[in-house]
Amino acid sequence: MTTQRTDFPAHGAALAKSGSASWLWLAASLTVIGVIAYFAREGAVSPRIANPEVTGIPRPVEFLFGWSDATWLKIHEWGTVIGMIWLFLGCRRVWRRQPGHPYVLMAIASTAIVWQDPIMNWAPYAVYNPQLWHWPEDWPLIKLSPSVEPFIVIGYAIFYFGPFFPALSILRKLQARASTGSFVWRHPLWSLAGIVLVVGFLFDAALEMFLVRTGLYVYSQVIPWGSIGAGTTFQFPLIFESVFVCFVMIPAAVLCYRDDSGRTQAERLVQRLRWLPNHPTLATFLMMFAFLNVAYFVYGGSFAVIRMSGLATGVACPNPFPEAKLYDPQGYFEREGEPGPYHAGFWNTWATGHDGRPASNPVKADGYCKRTR
Repeated sequence: MTTQRTDFPAHGAALAKSGSASWLWLAASLTVIGVIAYFAREGAVSPRIANPEVTGIPRPVEFLFGWSDATWLKIHEWGTVIGMIWLFLGCRRVWRRQPGHPYVLMAIASTAIVWQDPIMNWAPYAVYNPQLWHWPEDWPLIKLSPSVEPFIVIGYAIFYFGPFFPALSILRKLQARASTGSFVWRHPLWSLAGIVLVVGFLFDAALEMFLVRTGLYVYSQVIPWGSIGAGTTFQFPLIFESVFVCFVMIPAAVLCYRDDSGRTQAERLVQRLRWLPNHPTLATFLMMFAFLNVAYFVYGGSFAVIRMSGLATGVACPNPFPEAKLYDPQGYFEREGEPGPYHAGFWNTWATGHDGRPASNPVKADGYCKRTR
């Protein structure tokens, strides 16, 4: 006697739901790709930042290994495309197995905070290479960025959420070797935060110094103290940048830590606050997104305080991107004798503790610029 399967309706519904989700993923991806392809541009196109005195894209400095910045940009941009395809396929696979998986939600949330990137380029004087694929320079939010707002920053999830995984592995190994009364068992969240601070600092320092040295962007102004190569094109604010980015990495990691019940801290907070009880997945995502946005504002606010203090006197000279006007909101480049033309940027009033560039700015006899040293 044969038995007939009785779960076809439920099984079919599950397959239909999975198929619908797959089509939604595909549609969303194609929409994003289409929008980027339509608006993408290269070079300093807008008169707001374009240097009319320069023809072509001369480079007064040599980049890592002697390769051109054009070669490095292709590696970075296509590497980001490949990385995002890998991330998308991985998230899709995990989602099909466990819809609402918190790691996927965090990957989406840490990508979504990219809307703040123009602000976070403005705050630490991050000037991107104009030859990157980028959005139109004169869009309302985009023009806060000192030069261009590139598409490459879509890889935020890899940067901000990535350190969670090695940090969690380290924590598990420490717990396996320690007694249940030790600090790593009694305070796992603090322990994880401390490990992320170390891992994130090292990860950011290695990655960003590599990206700066290969011509992806420069920090046009830094506080000389705590910075590497202050006064050179490839200066990097090691202490400040590599610590401040952990303000975002740490909450991303802590929110995804699972307790003994198997729930993440984000899920526990949602249950405690009774957010959208009928939509727990959406509530968890919104919790993550809210925390990361606040954390990212703290990052930017910290650099904004540095801007307003006027202590970021180390300038990146010579200017590696002369096809664009030199971003000089406080007149420090002019004071160091670095030739213009200059532009003050869009947000150069109360937000920087002064009102525009100084009218008179004589060249200092001995400043931080290491152009001829």
